[in-house]
Amino acid sequence: MKVTIRPSQLKGSIKAPASKSSMQRALAAALLNTGETSIYNPGHSNDDLAALEIIQKLGAKIEKRGDDLLINSTGVNPGSTEINCGESGLGIRMFTPLVALSDKRITISGSGSLLTRPMNFFDEILPGLNIKVKTNEGKLPIEIQGPLVPANIEIDGSLSSQFLTGLLLAYAAADAKDLSIKVKGLKSKPYIDLTLDVMSKFGFKVPENKNYEEFFFSAEPVLESTHTSVHYTIEGDWSGGAFLLVAGAIAGPITIRGLDLTSTQADKKIIDALMAANAAIAVEAKGIKIHPALMSSFYFDATDCPDLFPPLVTLAAYCNGVSTIKGVTRLTHKESNRAITLQEEFGKMGVRIELKDDEMIIHGGEGVKGATVHSRHDHRIAMACAVAALKAEGETIIDEAGAVKKSYPDFYNDLEKLGADVSLNNKFKLYE
Repeated sequence: MKVTIRPSQLKGSIKAPASKSSMQRALAAALLNTGETSIYNPGHSNDDLAALEIIQKLGAKIEKRGDDLLINSTGVNPGSTEINCGESGLGIRMFTPLVALSDKRITISGSGSLLTRPMNFFDEILPGLNIKVKTNEGKLPIEIQGPLVPANIEIDGSLSSQFLTGLLLAYAAADAKDLSIKVKGLKSKPYIDLTLDVMSKFGFKVPENKNYEEFFFSAEPVLESTHTSVHYTIEGDWSGGAFLLVAGAIAGPITIRGLDLTSTQADKKIIDALMAANAAIAVEAKGIKIHPALMSSFYFDATDCPDLFPPLVTLAAYCNGVSTIKGVTRLTHKESNRAITLQEEFGKMGVRIELKDDEMIIHGGEGVKGATVHSRHDHRIAMACAVAALKAEGETIIDEAGAVKKSYPDFYNDLEKLGADVSLNNKFKLYE
């Protein structure tokens, strides 16, 4: 689908979407929880819907109660020999070890860009955990058969922390005792904090975190039984909220509600970047209020929060001077090669971007021009271009704009609610 956005003035208040990082982890935990789980403020992005389908195929029963979800589970009991993770990187990396808790032979597949992402990790690690594994030369589909038996292992955490998230949940479910997962070069540490927080709230045994280099599961019994009723509220999404905050800094004033400043989400660091750029931002009782101001160039290390690159590039385009963002090497295996995609698509809008080793250099304050751009089927690229278009010279047309459904299906509708001049060739359905 195409979306056309014309220069706009935003005003009003909007609630941030539900965090798919929080939602997917909560659904995994609900599957492992032998009992009843109530999920409040659930998300409905494509990644969320894929996770819901996965846990159903692995034995969970799901009931909608108004806006909430009630999940009943007896653990991992697959009712299907095939699992599809859609385009969710977290889905494939987190659920694969959980699928392996069963002794059934199961094929795990995906779609879109997920088919090209490297999965060699499973070939290297899973055999050491009593799991038979077969990949398509390090790519999807993956065929696995457990049951997983925890062991002392060492993994590479430099590509993604999501592999570790799956193993931590699986080890807890398999009652690992006196065992460690050692990790080299772990990136995106805040996402592991989120995983450990979810494990704690569901009553699972939480390993001792030794400086993110080792996670030790003691032989001590868990204090709380996981065979219980759990109530969990999905956090507001700092990843989607980052685009709203940058939109406010460019074309506000607006107030964003539902973002928890005590959250462990990595993308909460967007606040640091906005402050470094001298954005006009204030935390109030009703939410985070932000409005346009004269902004200056900034330096920001996004190594542990690479999903912030797209909104940060948009922010930098409207800052006077040359901004630098570190962490480019984390962008290769996303929905697109985001470094190249940002350079090319923002280049169409008149924004000069240089790539030098691990840094992205954005020349801001030189004007943003409306143009026809392409999302490259990447949800965050679509949103970045849409926010940049709010104060561009002329209208902007985004091809394949529907990519936002992956994480923030209400994005364009929310912009419209705030006063943006947005033309869609069809409206999104929240549930399909």
